[in-house]
Amino acid sequence: MIGVALLVFREVLEASLIISVVCAATRGVAHRGWYVSGGIALGAAGAVLVALGAGFISGLVGGAGQEVFNAAVLLIAVAMIGWHVVWMSRHSREMVQEMNAVGGAVRTGSSSLTMLLAVVALAVLREGSEIVLFLYGMLASGTGMHGLIGGTAIGIAGGAALGFALYAGLLRIPLRHLFGFTNGMLALLAAGLASDAARFLVQGNLLPAWGTQIWNLSWLLPNGSMLGRVLSVLVGYDASPSGIQIVFYLVTLTLLVTGMRWSARALLPRPTPTS
Repeated sequence: MIGVALLVFREVLEASLIISVVCAATRGVAHRGWYVSGGIALGAAGAVLVALGAGFISGLVGGAGQEVFNAAVLLIAVAMIGWHVVWMSRHSREMVQEMNAVGGAVRTGSSSLTMLLAVVALAVLREGSEIVLFLYGMLASGTGMHGLIGGTAIGIAGGAALGFALYAGLLRIPLRHLFGFTNGMLALLAAGLASDAARFLVQGNLLPAWGTQIWNLSWLLPNGSMLGRVLSVLVGYDASPSGIQIVFYLVTLTLLVTGMRWSARALLPRPTPTS
C-alpha cells in the first residue's frame, strides 16, 4: 500500500500544482468550477483511454510514439498557457477593477475558461495515464485490491491537499499583484513543460541532445526528491538537463515575457501629437 500511495501521491501532486497555479490565475472568473471539474473529468477519461492504448501508441513513429505523444501533450499545454498569459497581460487591470466592483463575480470572455479547461484536462491526462498504467501493472503482479484502493486514496488525498495549500497561499497575495505574480509563475511553468517536451523528443531520437548533461546537481537536489519534483513542475527544474532542454526553456520563457510586455505596452495611452 505504501508504494502505491507514494507513486499516486507524486503524480497527483504534479497535476494539482499545475491546476492550483492555473486556478489562481483565473480567480474570479464566473463558472470556473464547472470548467475545472470538466477538465478533470475529460483528463481522467482520456488517461484511461491512453493507458488502454499504450501499446499501440508506443509502436507509432518507429517505436517513439509514447515520447511523441507526451511531447505533444506538453507543447499543447505550453501553447494554451502562453495564450493565456499574453491575454491576461492585456486584461488584468480590467479584471481587477471588475472584481473589486462586483465581489469576484467576473465574466471575462472565453479565453480564461478555455485555457483552464484545456490545461486541467492535459495535466490530468498526462499524470493520470501513468497512474492507470502503474495500478494495472501492480494488479497484474498480484497486489491485493484493498492495497490498491487504500494506497490510491491516500495518494490522491495527499497530493490534492498540497495542491490546495499552494492555491490557498496564492490567494493571500493582494489582488492588485495576484495576476502579475501568477502570470510569472505560469510563464516559468510553461517553460518547464517545453523543456520536458524536448526531453521526450530526445528520448525518441527525434531531436539532438546538444549535450547530455550541461550540468549535474543531483548531488544537491535530485529530480526524484520531493522538493525536486515540486520545483520541476513550478519552475522547470532539472538536475541534469541536456542542451536542447535549456534552449527550449529559454526560448519559451523569452517569447512569453516578450509577448506579455508587448501586450501590456499596447494598453499604454499614446501621446497626443502637438501642433
